[in-house]
Amino acid sequence: MRAIAAHLDREGPSNPFPGLAALERRLGRKLPHQLGSNEGLDMPHVALTKAMGAEVARLARRYGDAQAFELRRRLSARLEVPIEALLVDAGADSLIALALRTLCEPGSVAVAAAGTYPTFSYFAQSTGCRLIEPSYREAKGVLAPDLDALIEAAHQRHARLVYLANPDNPSGHLFDDAEIERLRDQLPGDCSLLLDEAYHDFRADAAGSAPLEGVIRLRTFSKAHGLAGLRIGFAIAEPALVEAMLKARIHYAVASLSLAAAELVLDHDDEVREHIEAVTERRERLTAMLREAGLDVLPSATNFIAVRLADAQSAEAVQRALLERDVVVHRPPHPALGHVLRISTVEDALVPGRLAPLLEAVSRG
Repeated sequence: MRAIAAHLDREGPSNPFPGLAALERRLGRKLPHQLGSNEGLDMPHVALTKAMGAEVARLARRYGDAQAFELRRRLSARLEVPIEALLVDAGADSLIALALRTLCEPGSVAVAAAGTYPTFSYFAQSTGCRLIEPSYREAKGVLAPDLDALIEAAHQRHARLVYLANPDNPSGHLFDDAEIERLRDQLPGDCSLLLDEAYHDFRADAAGSAPLEGVIRLRTFSKAHGLAGLRIGFAIAEPALVEAMLKARIHYAVASLSLAAAELVLDHDDEVREHIEAVTERRERLTAMLREAGLDVLPSATNFIAVRLADAQSAEAVQRALLERDVVVHRPPHPALGHVLRISTVEDALVPGRLAPLLEAVSRG
């Protein structure tokens, strides 16, 4: 296992509240008389039951399984990954913060492409990291993190952590597994790779899921599984690294409702597959429509497309004109990618006239 934060490189701390589900598993029996956790188990929840149903009210009264055992068991079987290599937390953002707390200390160097998913930069800086941001690689039909630049920066600055979103956010670019393994293999020996695979379900090829030495793979139920509002995701890493992450994890961060919903959705693969197919079909239609209008639409392996405009001023003007029509699209906050607009491939994006200011920008240009 590669280096972790010095304050965690020891025995403990261990979770002081593993929870009722863990105790029942250890004893091999149900424990119906719960008098020790001080939950509001006798709350009637009349209003909540009326509005959202009895099952939501029941789940709301109790803490979730701090070990997320049932969800990890399902994921282990589905991904053919040891259960010890899986950690569930409150979405990919929480997992990013957890990885930084586990691997970095104030003053540690973290490397990420300039303009990639900005939450990483937000958490890295709040952890006290020094952030190094190599430029994206730009060419015709290409906007992608520069893997060689990331490797070079990691060596030159003695980085503790390199972050890469794959597929990339906001460009949609996809690196294949061989390229990811090359990146991992060429990083310094004490530098880990945080591989954000939030959009991996939309890949046309089969994405590998095996734990890789020195890599934390992040995945989420927010995108293909439609559970963004319930905040749940998981990490795949070497068991020793998962054990280190558990020392810094908020043990009841994942709600009981979120765990139950994720387990249910995993049991209905057909619904998820249909959703992915529909998103992919809309993505291809939207890409074709905008390219026919003369726009530079980048290849995408996600549930969004990225449109590259001439400059940041043009992109900002289009974004503002769309907002005046109550249409929200994303423009990366980092100046390096201010000329890019990211558009979700929902049906609403294909409504005639919905993206009119974007098409008008082409005709003016």
